[in-house]
Amino acid sequence: MTDRVGNQSDSGPTARDLRLDLFRGAANWAIFVDHIPNNAVAWLTMKNYGFSDAADLFVFISGYTVALVYSRTMVARGFVPAAVGILARAWKLYVAHILLFVVYVAAVGYVAQSYGHAQLLDEYNIRHLIADPIEFLKHGLLLEFKPLNLDVLPLYIALMATFPLFLWPLMQSPGLALAASFAIYVAARTFGWNLSSYPDGTWYFNPFAWQFLFMIGAWISLDRTGLVRRLIASRLAVWSAVLFLLFSLVVTLAARFGFSEAMPAPIADVLLPNDKTNLAPYRILHFLALALVVARLVPRSATVLKLPFLRPATICGERSLEVFCVGIFLSFVGCFLIELVSDSIAFQTLVSLCGIGLMTAVAYYRTWTRNLQSTSTPNRLRVV
Repeated sequence: MTDRVGNQSDSGPTARDLRLDLFRGAANWAIFVDHIPNNAVAWLTMKNYGFSDAADLFVFISGYTVALVYSRTMVARGFVPAAVGILARAWKLYVAHILLFVVYVAAVGYVAQSYGHAQLLDEYNIRHLIADPIEFLKHGLLLEFKPLNLDVLPLYIALMATFPLFLWPLMQSPGLALAASFAIYVAARTFGWNLSSYPDGTWYFNPFAWQFLFMIGAWISLDRTGLVRRLIASRLAVWSAVLFLLFSLVVTLAARFGFSEAMPAPIADVLLPNDKTNLAPYRILHFLALALVVARLVPRSATVLKLPFLRPATICGERSLEVFCVGIFLSFVGCFLIELVSDSIAFQTLVSLCGIGLMTAVAYYRTWTRNLQSTSTPNRLRVV
């Protein structure tokens, strides 16, 4: 869900890092699969095997790529053009969210009415919207009212809209900028800072907490100290990360299979339930440990990244905004089909594969139309 990174060459310091697109595409697939309730295919996603999940991956990569792209803009053209570019991107995300919001609500309402599944209005949190559309649409436009599963884009909009405040200090003093972000994170968890939702409650993804992971990604993309490279090269750091990942695996599986009572009370009290809303510290540690191990096993120059069977996920990462929106909509369609037709594992697998196939088709189509536009429009008139 961010602009392209680097140029189209395969080597050199500004070459595109295919890992970003690959894992961002995989995150979009995982979010789609995870949003289908009781979907057996969701057991293939990372949320079942550790503290963090696809949302953490998505936010981290977003912070990494946004900083990488707009730091170059700031160096080349100054802070104001970079800030304007970031805000323009935030506006594009907002427009996409509103369009998805309208289509999503209309689809849920139509299915609930036409097929006699009135419970969907409660399950997807739109009954109040139908009863009082003007008031709830107003709060929907303000990002205060969100139907089920429409939480990620508002978080990303909030992070993008406020990122210009961090870009300048991030470029001048990265450590100080990261420290300021950490202070906001600690304050949010200590004092309960969050944004309110309508008609009650707070944001599912607390932006005051999740901004820290976004900023960690941004800081790593601009790392001037060489710390990240040293950690990746360190056997001690990598093996420490592996041990923490194994610990996370045991705790998560124990909780999934109902064995949490067998864990020592101090561990269960701290780690269960998994605090996703306020981005618990162990989620951050788990994700960073996973990222460290993956970076060690799959370096930027790894030839496996160019294998044809990985191309669908990579292209879904390149066209992430469109793919994400389609995936959220298809998650509702998949849920309804499983409930209407069959909840067998075979049908769940079919629905999941068809959904991923449609998401990939959208990504290929958007890439084709963009390339067609680029080749048919003179450079001086090219639409960007």
